[in-house]
Amino acid sequence: MSKEVDVVVVGSGPGGEGAAMQFAKGGRKVLVVERYRLIGGGCTHWGTIPSKALRAAILQVVEAATNPLLKTPDAVSRASLADLRRSAQSIIASQVALRQKFYERNDVEVVHGPARFLDPHTLQIGEDLRVQATSIVLATGSRPYRPADVDFNHPRIFDSDTILNLSERPHTLTIYGAGVVGCEYASMFRNLDIKINLINSRSSLLDFLDNEITDALSYHMRERGVVIRHNESYSRIEGTDNGVILHLHSGKAIRSEALLWAAGRTGNSDQLNLAAVGLQADSRGYLTVNQHGQTAVPHIYAVGDLVGQPSLASAAYTQGRVAARHVLGLGDAENHLEEIPAGIYTSPEISCIGQTEKQLTEAKIPYEVGIAHFKSIARAQISGQTVGILKILFHRESLRILGVHCFGANASEIIHIGQAIMAQEGTANTLKYFMNSTCNYPTMAEAYRVAALNGYNRLF
Repeated sequence: MSKEVDVVVVGSGPGGEGAAMQFAKGGRKVLVVERYRLIGGGCTHWGTIPSKALRAAILQVVEAATNPLLKTPDAVSRASLADLRRSAQSIIASQVALRQKFYERNDVEVVHGPARFLDPHTLQIGEDLRVQATSIVLATGSRPYRPADVDFNHPRIFDSDTILNLSERPHTLTIYGAGVVGCEYASMFRNLDIKINLINSRSSLLDFLDNEITDALSYHMRERGVVIRHNESYSRIEGTDNGVILHLHSGKAIRSEALLWAAGRTGNSDQLNLAAVGLQADSRGYLTVNQHGQTAVPHIYAVGDLVGQPSLASAAYTQGRVAARHVLGLGDAENHLEEIPAGIYTSPEISCIGQTEKQLTEAKIPYEVGIAHFKSIARAQISGQTVGILKILFHRESLRILGVHCFGANASEIIHIGQAIMAQEGTANTLKYFMNSTCNYPTMAEAYRVAALNGYNRLF
């Protein structure tokens, strides 16, 4: 069977959804292709949603175990992974149903099956459907990188897509790779009293973050009992009947009951038959695009994890909209891809936007720092979540806000206050906004005023 449409969007994750909705609002006939049997992409089924839902369930159990009013000190030891995952499954189902309604409400047709190019304007979907389109948006996402010498068929060796299928709680877990995924899972599983070895190939954790934030994360992880090993690389991974041995080039051999491989990702481009349209992905499967999401073939766009960094669900949705707006001739003035907040769901959370102290120092920008410690904020004292800081970086002369960095409970929510002010024009984006604003009391938003006053006092 053949059909013609204005646009084909390959992938129904955040990037594909953002593009499809924008095209539909623009009056284009859109066909969305999803390889999996349900819509939502890896974000909904294997990545962001299930892992964050599991994290929330674990934190609820930890709260029950540590809150003296609840009197359930054995809550963590009694919680099974099956019970904890059950809440994630209900959230996934809700997300799928919600997104299905989006497509139906906007008259966007969704078909299921693998897609591959036949020529620059034609895609073969599964065995029976051939589609021609004027424009094509690729939003096929990414998957965990799997080196050939690691046996992922071994029942105790996992990647970030399969770790959620862990049937029994191991006593010890080695995580190879201390990026965002590795640090998030280290925090999550340590909260279940699993002994964690976190192996990092670099000299510090998450070195793209502000140094003070990474120092705080390292301290709190170690305080919780996570063993962190920096500047290490594996020579081989040996699966045994009752565990895994990670052999390092330094000569160390680390034994644990299970291993999570969390070292990198690969773009899902290998089955698209890109050669048929003259495109070639890089060694990790990623496509190169311009600021509009265009590939070297002007009517073919790529968005989301398929183009690599920043590899955030939030950014992917915006990238999808940017690509669609470019096709529709609307421009991208309303989108703010330059300043995207990062949210890292460790324990405690991390979130940031803008520049770090290291970047500002290297650029020779005269800046100052304002800090609010959560332990001094009334709302944090009331909630019992006093670990953390809010840090504002601002220009010493103009007082323009250059970066906001947060470490602590609900950091990924708190950061959006700073994001909103940083996006303002002229004098609206200065430290004085926070100094002169009245916040509800007690709230965590008060931390912005405390940090602003702290920084302003450093100027004199």
